[in-house]
Amino acid sequence: MLFRDSAAAVAAECLSGALFFRLTEQFTHVHGHRPSPSEVRSWERSIPALASALNDAGLGRVEMLLEYGLPLNSKRADAVLAGVHPKTGLPSYVVVELKQWSSAEPDDDDPSLCRIPEYPRAVLNPVDQVRGYCEYLISFNGTLAANPERVSGAAYLHNATQFGVGGLFEAEQDQYGQLFIGARRGEFIDFLRTRLGAGSGASAADELVNGKIGPSKQLMAVAAQEVREREQFVLLDDQQVAYRKVLNAVRRAKQSNRKEIVVVTGGPGTGKSVIALSLLGELYRQGITALHATGSSSFTTTMRKVAGARKSEVKDLFKYFNSFMTAEPNSLDVLICDEAHRMRETSANRYTAAANRTGKAQIEELIDAAYVPVFLLDEHQVVRPGEMGTVSEIEAAAAKMGLDCHVVSLESQFRCGGSDAYLRWVVRLLGLEAGGPLTWEPDGRMQLMLADSPEAMEAFLDERRSQKYSARMSAGYCWKWTKKVPPGQALPADVVIGDWERPWNVFGDRAVGGAPPAALWATDPAGFGQVGCVYTAQGFEYDWSGVVIGPDLVWRGDRWVTDRTASKDPVFKKSTPDADVDRLIRNTYKVLLTRGMIGTVVYSTDAETRARLRELTGTASSFAAV
Repeated sequence: MLFRDSAAAVAAECLSGALFFRLTEQFTHVHGHRPSPSEVRSWERSIPALASALNDAGLGRVEMLLEYGLPLNSKRADAVLAGVHPKTGLPSYVVVELKQWSSAEPDDDDPSLCRIPEYPRAVLNPVDQVRGYCEYLISFNGTLAANPERVSGAAYLHNATQFGVGGLFEAEQDQYGQLFIGARRGEFIDFLRTRLGAGSGASAADELVNGKIGPSKQLMAVAAQEVREREQFVLLDDQQVAYRKVLNAVRRAKQSNRKEIVVVTGGPGTGKSVIALSLLGELYRQGITALHATGSSSFTTTMRKVAGARKSEVKDLFKYFNSFMTAEPNSLDVLICDEAHRMRETSANRYTAAANRTGKAQIEELIDAAYVPVFLLDEHQVVRPGEMGTVSEIEAAAAKMGLDCHVVSLESQFRCGGSDAYLRWVVRLLGLEAGGPLTWEPDGRMQLMLADSPEAMEAFLDERRSQKYSARMSAGYCWKWTKKVPPGQALPADVVIGDWERPWNVFGDRAVGGAPPAALWATDPAGFGQVGCVYTAQGFEYDWSGVVIGPDLVWRGDRWVTDRTASKDPVFKKSTPDADVDRLIRNTYKVLLTRGMIGTVVYSTDAETRARLRELTGTASSFAAV
């Protein structure tokens, strides 16, 4: 959170103007950049309205936790109020979403989405937004998980009138999501009095802040129940918007017999695959014909194994992009194309039968297959020549076919402990955003460590595993890879750094000497001990990630230098331009460096690069927590 104090103290700080200076300074420290002018204006206009309501309600001793960060997530609740319940005397909490809106109306006959004049696209109804925050906190904060009845949610539109936002009241309201407006301020004050008493909220606030944070519900661990039974993920804000956009497109397509395309774009960890699974589960339960497809063997194989563990028919819901060459047009209601940045120019390869060579682009095949094709992608995760999934290419294909195309951008991210600062450090480090590398400043969400040697890195990760955390080691593709291992023999130790020798992950779909097949390296505990590559790591996550930066990317003088001769990746041909190789190698390390949920340990095989990394991690000694 950015600031915490009693409602009386917050009101006084607002009056003096000191609060907004403090919020700005703390925001800059936590996020690595100053808040936008619009963010500061929202603080200046909304926080005083909430503090005033609390003090007028006689709740000046209630603790206000402002800009409260959700655990393992980059999202922030505007305020969490902590106090004692007026009847039970037990801790009681109210999550508050503050809006300055004076007018808004439901969108597309869906009360969970709404439109306001200032935004070009639909946004989530604040009632559903605050409900999502409550449910998420209950899922991840041990204090609330054990006592879900202690939390309530309220959206307070302090500038609004009934005439301006009356339609928003159509949304379902419950304990975790209620709507209040400034024109009926008394109702909001009465509500606060039902949830919070006049006593001090300091102890309750301490209990919440110190509550045990549960581990992330990692994608593969819950996919089976998600698809078979019920939703296991709480979708927040723009995730919920994307989810509902797809469901609304499906409804419209059924009513009008007209195709629509939905594109969901976002960086690593923004929840694209969570949305995909939530959609698949919901559509599957409704009896709507839907399939999930990717261009990743590892991802699809793992989904089939985990989701189909009890119901073998569930495995058939997971396909590959090249599975639709001969599909009948609109044979599906919905086709969910996950990891769509891995689409290829064509589905055909040298093994494709002549009868199946349609000459169509793969993107056109996928669009043709369903009434509502859905593409989820991250343009900056393209790591192989020939991968071509971008928003502009999908929009161009849609225009060519005369189809509506809706694009939803995801901003919040859940990987890397929800640390925006860490993701910014990675992209700036690799030169994927302008401005040059940044010195890492700890933000309390993600841990970054620098190893002196691969031995030290592996020992540290193994220690984390002994504490029941998941961990994997991965590396740039800079060592030869033995693809065929004779029966009965162990995996050869292809990755050699000094005296340290370890095998690559298994190549192929059969276990070797106790090591899992390639597709399960990231999810099978037996994957530790082998070194993964970008193709087996992409799309997955684990608690702790160890990354070896090989000789294909080294720091020289004042910049990174990529050495294509150091890469052993067979996808780089002589005809692959140097600029493409440079971009793909940098993208590869971005993928590898963003797999960890709790922390990342980095080791470079190059001494000058290690020295530069030591400067950028702000530590004088190697392998120290930074």
